Amino acid sequence: MQNLDIVRNLYGAFAARDRKAILEIFDPNIIWMQNEGFPGGGIYIGAETVIKDVFEPFRIEWNSWEAIVSHYLDAGDAIVAIGEYCGINKTTGKSMKAAFAHVYWVRDFRIIRFQQYTDTLMVVQAMRHDPV
Repeated sequence: MQNLDIVRNLYGAFAARDRKAILEIFDPNIIWMQNEGFPGGGIYIGAETVIKDVFEPFRIEWNSWEAIVSHYLDAGDAIVAIGEYCGINKTTGKSMKAAFAHVYWVRDFRIIRFQQYTDTLMVVQAMRHDPV
């Protein structure tokens, strides 16, 4: 299996909310880096930590949340996914779209590191209540 296939499979597992498949793709000690300013922004270490502290809050705070990839760039050990997030916030009912680039580093058929680049303002605006 090629590194590109591994990352493509990850997005399939995300869409299916297949926890088991995600954990099989992630290295147990994955380093997950999200933009500051993004909900849950920061650095997380460990596959179980990423599931609990990154993915689970999105299920609680959003009626829907998707990462739709439009292009993949294969750079050998690194794969870049370019696309957009789409979601509807539960609290505000606001929808949003925000462009992203995700960089994944793969070793021994598992993702060992993730770095997110995204327009955090679009997400934050969907989470904010309009002033009265």
